[in-house]
Amino acid sequence: MAELDTGKLVIIAAGGTGGHMFPARAFADEMRARGWRVGLISDHRGLRYATDFPAEWKEEVQAASPNFRKPWTLPSAALKIRAGIGRAARLMKDTQPALVAGFGGYPAYPALAAAKKLGVPIIIHEQNAVLGRVNRQFAQHAKFVASGFNRLDYLPRGAAHMPIGNPVRAPIVEMREAPYPPTDGKLVLFVTGGSQGSSIIGDTVPLAVADYVPALLRGRLKVVQQVRPEQMEGVRNIYRRAQVDADLAPFFADMPERLASAHLVVARSGAGTVSELAVVGRPSILIPLAIAMDDHQAANAEALTDVEAADMLLESNLYPKLLGSLIAVRLAHGDDLRKRAAAAKSVGKVNAASDLADMAERVAEL
Repeated sequence: MAELDTGKLVIIAAGGTGGHMFPARAFADEMRARGWRVGLISDHRGLRYATDFPAEWKEEVQAASPNFRKPWTLPSAALKIRAGIGRAARLMKDTQPALVAGFGGYPAYPALAAAKKLGVPIIIHEQNAVLGRVNRQFAQHAKFVASGFNRLDYLPRGAAHMPIGNPVRAPIVEMREAPYPPTDGKLVLFVTGGSQGSSIIGDTVPLAVADYVPALLRGRLKVVQQVRPEQMEGVRNIYRRAQVDADLAPFFADMPERLASAHLVVARSGAGTVSELAVVGRPSILIPLAIAMDDHQAANAEALTDVEAADMLLESNLYPKLLGSLIAVRLAHGDDLRKRAAAAKSVGKVNAASDLADMAERVAEL
């Protein structure tokens, strides 16, 4: 779509992790394609994910997450939040945005608070199946709350809820056309622990494969695994001793292609991961992060387990024998894998970014 300069500005407020920033970027790309100007407000953590964020300008504000279990930290947090709100308010007075779009995370709080104070229309997108703390604060003041999943816990009474899905990157959407790989040759097990990797997944999966996947199946296996740097040597040695073909790296830059080539994925159930599995259509074993706020990763996983596209293993049950046996059962049945892949694809929402942009433009026209 050719860019048409509308002159209107949307300010995106997003938190300090990739889980907030990546869908925000997909939305920003869509708004830019429609001729909108885009500004970004985040803190120093969020801006690390925004090197190539499609915004005219990026503003760092002070932000903090009040920890009521450590009351001595509250005065300092309050001062940072107040400074952040003040900076965001001055910026909005100067730039006159048509609306502010909040994508969650505590660094989004100052911009949303400033928008509420100044009467700038607010829209919210919640990536997870549980409304985050900051989004919860502003849900009743927002024109609508869009969400990544049909389920959305802690939504305040009276808030307008639009379950549109999570905006995903264009390269992921392109992989939706990639057919499920044939199951009569090599079988690819793709293991990822999110943007920072996962120690417990790195410890458990190699032992599960080496000790509890039958030798005949193990000989057909290619493991592609994201491994934290400090675990790399140990993981490599386990696979080498078990004579497993393994491609290991702390980070894969070609995630869309890796995902499309997988027969089975072992992963955390962050909102982005679950949404990408659904868009591409790949079966999975999901291991929710046990310390995730409000257990939202377990709630996310249900989007795929409910349609029998995924299995969920809680960290409390994450033993090599159980995981290895499950991997073996799934990889041994090609027809079942294909059914699970199709089930995942059936709940994939590829138009989330454009749907969110449509709704944003309607708000701006009111």
